[in-house]
Amino acid sequence: MLKHRGFPGRLAGTDFQFTIRRANPKGVTPITRRERYRDRRATDRAADRAFLAALIEHFGDAPFERGNLDAGRLSWLFGREVIAEDDPFDARDYDALLRVDIDRAQASFPEIFASDDVPDDDGDDTWA
Repeated sequence: MLKHRGFPGRLAGTDFQFTIRRANPKGVTPITRRERYRDRRATDRAADRAFLAALIEHFGDAPFERGNLDAGRLSWLFGREVIAEDDPFDARDYDALLRVDIDRAQASFPEIFASDDVPDDDGDDTWA
């Protein structure tokens, strides 16, 4: 199982995990598409947003190996913002390839792509 070094382990201040420490000795937990209902808690939505932002920052739109990424957290995004790269896709394989669908991610989570630091370049470098 590939360990993604530098990837955040969990959402800060919560118990929402993003990675696992070791392979499951009882068998690989499959990735399944989970339905996201409108009445989900704000912390659940924040975890989805933070996880997707970490995926985009770490991998961009390039294919990546599932490795030690948490199957439960991936399942909330699977089939929408995170798609299978392998055909056929084996949901129980740590070596399975996935990819972030940037267009879908931007439509679902526009706040990830919003930039607060818009440059104010009017050519004037003097201080007022």
